[in-house]
Amino acid sequence: MYDNQAFLRRWKKVQAYKHDGTLHRQWSPAFLVEETDDYWVLASKASMVTESDGRKWMTKEKAIFILFKKRWMNVIAMFKQGRGICYYVNIASPTILDDGYLRYIDYDLDVKVYPDGVEKTLDEREYDRHITLYGYPKDLSQAIEKSMDQVKTMIEAKQFPFQDEIVNQYYERFLDMNKPVVTTKR
Repeated sequence: MYDNQAFLRRWKKVQAYKHDGTLHRQWSPAFLVEETDDYWVLASKASMVTESDGRKWMTKEKAIFILFKKRWMNVIAMFKQGRGICYYVNIASPTILDDGYLRYIDYDLDVKVYPDGVEKTLDEREYDRHITLYGYPKDLSQAIEKSMDQVKTMIEAKQFPFQDEIVNQYYERFLDMNKPVVTTKR
């Protein structure tokens, strides 16, 4: 039997905060494809993003969002039409489930991996400014920088989640789980 409430509970909102506790960004609900002891995998065909200033915009591509529970990172795998998968890595606190929301603290440093494998580090100046603005303690800065090193090692070794085949499988599972319910008349 189809359980509509269980299906609806699979739709999760993601919120990113800054170190001082202010909301940085929120995504419209994405579908929970899988949860393990280490991460959540969400999928969307498009998402409404609301910025801290109230500005809203729509993502243009389907995506898989991997939110780690123990690692200082999360990854958005974006399907670029005709070009492949682009990975966007946020160096961030481990994600927690709080009051129905998946929440993490965004620590500014990002890495983008293009479909051709080219890697680019982003927002280094913002990170440097925020060390002073938010008063990041030394141990926090060390955790952030250690995570950045781990991410680059994972990218180079093509370790999970930087594996197109697995990301594609997650998206296919999302599509399968969201097929229309067909009822037969008796």
